Amino acid sequence: MLHLSFYTTSGCHLCDHVEEFLIILGQHPQLHSQFCWSAVEISVSDDLIEQYGVRIPVIATEEGDEIGWPFEMEQLGEWIYNHLTEHSSRS
Repeated sequence: MLHLSFYTTSGCHLCDHVEEFLIILGQHPQLHSQFCWSAVEISVSDDLIEQYGVRIPVIATEEGDEIGWPFEMEQLGEWIYNHLTEHSSRS
């Protein structure tokens, strides 16, 4: 399973939009049950604010590959699918 971190903060309307993308993509037949994600609240850490404050929403793999706004749901789906393919080839 591919584990993703979703860097976000409360009150970020773009982050809300991307969260919807993640929920929809999680139900897609090719991606269903193939990945999971957890939200990382950047406001709890000065380091996270410095790193992501002007870039959120950002989604990252455990290996550190990132996709940051702007992107469309199709682009995010392709990005996730490509990482799933890489992830499964390593397992």
